[in-house]
Amino acid sequence: MRLNEIVFTDASPIESYGPGFFRVGGAVIEGPMITSPNGTQPWAGYEDTESLLALAGKVDVIFLGTGADVAHLPDVLQSQLDDAGVGVEAMASPAACRTYNILLSEGRRIALAALPV
Repeated sequence: MRLNEIVFTDASPIESYGPGFFRVGGAVIEGPMITSPNGTQPWAGYEDTESLLALAGKVDVIFLGTGADVAHLPDVLQSQLDDAGVGVEAMASPAACRTYNILLSEGRRIALAALPV
């Protein structure tokens, strides 16, 4: 069987996650985080709309991990993202991490903002 190495874009894949943390590109991020082709950094959560809006035009969709369980985004956040033309898909953080990694491996223009499990 032939195995092909996955080549990611400039962004790093999610290597692992656990209670209160994410491991991205070898670095551990405690608490909520956002990762995109611009890098990985801590994220202040739903109130930090500026970090998400800054991705307008740079990514096609942001996967928003809502923690251990899927939850609806706050209406204000959803409205701001819609008004800016930023596509967002909310899902539980484990599913968001998996989906992000798959689409990243395809070279898609994506970002992930996630609350820890």
